[in-house]
Amino acid sequence: MPHNKPLAIIAGAGPGLGMTMAAKLAEENYEVIALSRSQPEEKPLNPSIHFKQVDLCDKASVERTTRQFVDEYGPPKVLIHNTAQLVIKPFLETQVEEFSATWDAMMHSAINICQSTLPHMLTAGEGTVIVTGATASLRGGKNFSAFSSAKFALRGLTQSLAREFQPQGIHIAHVILDGIIDTNRSRKLHSLDPTRMMKAEDIAQAYWQIIQQPKSTWSHELDLRPSQESF
Repeated sequence: MPHNKPLAIIAGAGPGLGMTMAAKLAEENYEVIALSRSQPEEKPLNPSIHFKQVDLCDKASVERTTRQFVDEYGPPKVLIHNTAQLVIKPFLETQVEEFSATWDAMMHSAINICQSTLPHMLTAGEGTVIVTGATASLRGGKNFSAFSSAKFALRGLTQSLAREFQPQGIHIAHVILDGIIDTNRSRKLHSLDPTRMMKAEDIAQAYWQIIQQPKSTWSHELDLRPSQESF
């Protein structure tokens, strides 16, 4: 029997934006299914956040997990695709396997979770899908051939889904994060001043604003960056 709370699914619920978004939606009275390929460093304290370790490239596993929670909580009202795999290498040193792993982490996972979730949203006649993009969605940088090619493809997929499903009541948006999200890992990797980094809580608030948009003013693409970021 479905519960009274609306259901949200987060694909790519790692430390940083994924789990921060899960916490935000739980605060807003959602039941949140947090999907990730690895166990979280710390388990969520909020009982409305349900973590599930899933290989998002395994379609059968994704469909089984989605069906399990839809049967319990009802059709999802929110889906956030937030997976990523970063490869920074010169093109001639980037192995085909690294391209494949990057595409799988972002494109393959998006296809699986959207094909498993959208039918339920269509049945309900409503829903919001938000896909996390990056600067690489628009511009292929030096040494980012694997990452950029996947992000370009993900943006194209999101545009296609928006044009197909928006007339049927499904809001599909792509958010370009033009900056580095402030996490312990990113501080070590990029050696940036934290004041020049994006705060996961602030990004989550922007996502929440998209979720609440009325049908007469839906955003399809939003870009976010720190005030000091050049563009």
